[in-house]
Amino acid sequence: MIALLIGYEAVSRFLNPVEISFREAIPIAVLGLAVNVASAWLLSGGQHHGHSHGHSHGHDDHSRGQHNHGEESHRIDAGADVLILEVFEDGVPPRFRVVLEAGSPLNAADLTVETIRPDGQRQVFGFEDRGGFLESRDEIPEPHAFVANVRWASGGQPHDRGVTFEEHDHGPAGAAHHRDNNMRAALVHVIADAAVSVLVIVGLLLARTFGWLWMDPLAGFIGALVIANWSVGLLRDTGGILLDRTPDPRMAEKVRLVIESEGDQVTDLHLWRLGPGHLGAIVSVATSKAREAAHYRQRLAKFADLSHVTVEVEHLLSSA
Repeated sequence: MIALLIGYEAVSRFLNPVEISFREAIPIAVLGLAVNVASAWLLSGGQHHGHSHGHSHGHDDHSRGQHNHGEESHRIDAGADVLILEVFEDGVPPRFRVVLEAGSPLNAADLTVETIRPDGQRQVFGFEDRGGFLESRDEIPEPHAFVANVRWASGGQPHDRGVTFEEHDHGPAGAAHHRDNNMRAALVHVIADAAVSVLVIVGLLLARTFGWLWMDPLAGFIGALVIANWSVGLLRDTGGILLDRTPDPRMAEKVRLVIESEGDQVTDLHLWRLGPGHLGAIVSVATSKAREAAHYRQRLAKFADLSHVTVEVEHLLSSA
């Protein structure tokens, strides 16, 4: 509505130009820009949040003929030996991969990784040589949040290093249900105001310098388009939330895989967003085994984002 109003005023000024008080208008526009930039900085947390999380992504792997598609990777420097440990799940079940960046050749039998989860659960992974890298025999259960103790032998000397893995969503689909749309709306508001302030300042300066009074309404019209574009995107996302659209197809697929990995069948599955970082789920399961809803809720408890889960179980008659 604001964009339409600004656009209407801009067109009116095109058709019926009015006198501009440059001495008052320019300082006010500059002050508005400063206030909006400060507001945007405060709303965004006062700093830029990157995706490094203390670890490295995208190592240059051309020298070893591999490309890093890992969910998370760590460089382990043990002096003579330098290893790259990553969780690899690019279209395949997640497994550990280890690449020797420097040091003596690494034997798969001399390498183990033990994961320690926040609840104290431990799991030891053995490795196999895949030619160019070592890969764990077993898949890594979700979530990928744990301390990994890496142990190997090189030159007759044992080595032991610990690294921390954190669960991250890297794609836009994964990030959708973690985003706070209220904060996003406020941020879009002040950023749009800042952008319009810049346009107004440029338009006023050009109008005063060259007498181009049409620059002021042109700046307003462009500003209206900017606000309308960002508003439509925000409305589209909030509309999806109001209509209970599945916010994270990747999470839905993980839930399905966890349930069906034991031979059961998911007959209906619906995820919806409860709030930033919180999902609700309704799961209908068909099984021929003596399992109740509590069994499946326990299986899904490892997904921290699932804050409310409803499970319906249909017991099939066994053919035996």
